Amino acid sequence: MLCDPLLLERIRANLRRFDRWRLGEPHHRAAAVAVVVAEEGHGADLPDLARHAQWSPAAALVLTRRSQRLRNHAGQWALPGGRIDEGETPEQTALRELSEEVGLELDEGAVIGRLDDFVTRSGYVMTPVVIWAGQARALTPNPDEVASIHRIPVQEFMREDAPLLEHLEEHEHPVLRMPIGDDWIAAPTAAIVYQFREVCIAGRATRVAHYEQPQFAWK
Repeated sequence: MLCDPLLLERIRANLRRFDRWRLGEPHHRAAAVAVVVAEEGHGADLPDLARHAQWSPAAALVLTRRSQRLRNHAGQWALPGGRIDEGETPEQTALRELSEEVGLELDEGAVIGRLDDFVTRSGYVMTPVVIWAGQARALTPNPDEVASIHRIPVQEFMREDAPLLEHLEEHEHPVLRMPIGDDWIAAPTAAIVYQFREVCIAGRATRVAHYEQPQFAWK
């Protein structure tokens, strides 16, 4: 799947048709995450995925592994993001966090649209902001927040075995995970990635707010 103007227009058109859910939780903090579409470059920064023999401008999502120094969710897969400061829009927060976490400087012209708000077990209402980054060649992890940066090919999220759903007796809805290579990403990040796949790429109005998150993501 090429990271080209045709893909950009496809994502933009699908988001334009999508009637997103806006969720208000008075006791939750507002946050935004950046769902960044960029070129994969010289191969995915992910073990167990075959690297391309030569460069091709394939589309990828930018994810991070959180620093072990962090108090909450250390080492977990994540999308760049954080709390919405007073006076900020979700778009402004997502762009600010991109700059702070991975050194990617973009303006609001790079924003394509939003996916559904997602309420996390850790007490946030997250607004996913879809952003077009193109080549995004210079990505530098902020060591205080990010252990590593990964460009995961969008095609990897289109696998037939995705999503992975685990049904637990004590929960009404299954826990959702997204496989990557021989690893997997957990909700809430996985739920947002899955909705990106369904809405932005496949053009299916799929909801994910009901999916459960694993216990380690509750804190």
